[in-house]
Parts: sequence; structure tokens; C-alpha cells
Amino acid sequence: MSSYPRSIERRRHAAWPDGISARDCSKCPNGLGFLPRLTGINSAVHPDALDYIFRGRAVLLKPRTADTYREAINSFECALALDPRSVEAQSRLAHSLVSRVLDGMADSAAADLARADGLIERALAASPRYAPAHFAKGHLLRAQNRWGEAIPEYEMVLASNRNSAAALSRLGWCKLYVGSIEDVIPLVEQAIRLSPRDPGIGSFYQLIGTVHLLLSRTDEAIVWLEKTRSAMPSVPINRSRLAAAYALRGKTELTSATRHGCNRGRQRRS
Repeated sequence: MSSYPRSIERRRHAAWPDGISARDCSKCPNGLGFLPRLTGINSAVHPDALDYIFRGRAVLLKPRTADTYREAINSFECALALDPRSVEAQSRLAHSLVSRVLDGMADSAAADLARADGLIERALAASPRYAPAHFAKGHLLRAQNRWGEAIPEYEMVLASNRNSAAALSRLGWCKLYVGSIEDVIPLVEQAIRLSPRDPGIGSFYQLIGTVHLLLSRTDEAIVWLEKTRSAMPSVPINRSRLAAAYALRGKTELTSATRHGCNRGRQRRS
């Protein structure tokens, strides 16, 4: 006879959502066979859903690598398994899946995007005005090259929080790809002023460098893309754009070295 109350026992043996089974508790750092706040177990040892969300968010403050994405995604998966209706867990898991695709670190981009699409649909159905869900949807639309459709999603985030540096920079990317290149740098400069130590600061630098590159201001592009490489050394696309800028300046030795670093990054993930 189990020592758990009957209501908890039913939850322990219920079907686990989103690909996590009760027999696969190892996906979560401390296991999923317990419900900490209901059973009185120390939440520092067996975190509940909110604890897993905080853990995933903390992981994403580190430099972005395939391993940090995997760790964050596992934490959000655990949160969702404990609370399948958590709109925050759905939104943050979706955002992480799409970000992994955009950074070129996904094993299967199609699978990650399909999973994210379903999570975002569930989150917005439950909470239509929830800003993190709209932020994740904007990411998804960008990954699908639907830049114009992504703009209202980021604008909705900014309507909720006008100081969202992340939304400003992503809106800048959308403006770039719909042809409003003159709007891009002011948006990103505002994002940098708001969050000069942002964990994603490298993507801000990258966008400014990309605009300079497209406007044939190659020397300025190199300065910003070098800052990008320093801030986000593990993201391959950053090196490829820097290599292109060096090639335009005729610096073939730096082009080769930069491309070699890009290839090594890809090989480590394969």
C-alpha cells in the first residue's frame, strides 16, 4: 500500500505530458516522482514547477551553447510535467526551442519548431494577452521567415513593457528583413541603453554589425561583429558574418581563421 495520499498517488501514476514518462524521471535533475508542496518534501531538494522555471531562466543567463539550451529546456520540460497548464512553462519552453533553432544549435529544427508551435497555441488559448507567449510567437514567426507577421507580436510585448530590451532588438531584426533598415539601429541602441549587461547583448551587437555590412560600411561592421564574437563565441552564425566582412576588406588570413573557428563550433555539436 502506498504511503501517498490517494489524490497524490493518482497524479504520480497519471500520463506524463510532452514526452516525459514516470519511468524517465532522470530528465529532471531531482526526479519527478514527488509533488513537493503537497507532500511537505523540502523544495530545495525536490523543486516544484516554479522552481524548475526559475532554474531554466537562470541557465539562460549563461552564454548560449547547445548544452545550456539542453539544460534549460529540460528544466522547463520538468516544470510542464509537474504543471501541464502552466502558461509560463509553455511559453518559456517554446521560446527556448525556437532560440536554439535560430542560433543554429538544434538537432532537428523542424521538430523544435513544431513543438514550439503547439506550446504557443496552448499558452495563448489559455491567456491571450500573456506577453512571454507573444514573445515566443514572434520568435517562431521569425524562424519561419514570416518577419512582417512577427512585428505585431513584439509590439504587443512592448505595449505590456516598453522597456523590454529583448523585444526591441527582435523588432529590429523584423524591421531589417521587411526593408525598414533605417529603423533598425535606433531600436537596438535603445535596447543597449536599457540593458547594457543583457545576457543576449551579443545579438544586439550582431544586428548593428549586420546593418553596417548591408550598407557597405565594412569597417564599422567589423567592429560590431568582433564585439558579437566576443560576447557569443559559441554561436556559429556570428563567425560567418564576421568572416564575410573580413573577406570584403580583403583580409583573407582573418577570413580563413574566422571560418575555421565556425567549422570547429559545428563539429563540436555533431
